Amino acid sequence: QVQLAEFGGGLVQAGDSLRLSCVASGSINTYTMGWFRQAPGKERELVASISSDDQTYYVDSVKGRFTMSRDGAKNIVFLTMYSLKIEDTALYYCAADREGRGTPTVGGMDYWGKGTVVTVSS
Repeated sequence: QVQLAEFGGGLVQAGDSLRLSCVASGSINTYTMGWFRQAPGKERELVASISSDDQTYYVDSVKGRFTMSRDGAKNIVFLTMYSLKIEDTALYYCAADREGRGTPTVGGMDYWGKGTVVTVSS
């Protein structure tokens, strides 16, 4: 069982940058990791993912603005967000897929953190 904890959320202005961290209680080097978000009244959606061999995927709405990376030695994954928009406001979750089953889906993740809130104001 791996526990995940997200850090780094907050209130920022549109155009600002923010870096989220997800700290795992154990090794996640062989896992596919994902960042998901859920805005009020909307379904949870995948934002970005990184495979065990560091292949990354980004949803179209964040391509070119968000970067996902991992520090294998420290069991941490990051989501660096640039040029934030109001529509990026959401609760951001970190999640892990033990089996690395391709592009992550909400139903396919094995472990979830509790989330960190990102609020982007105008």
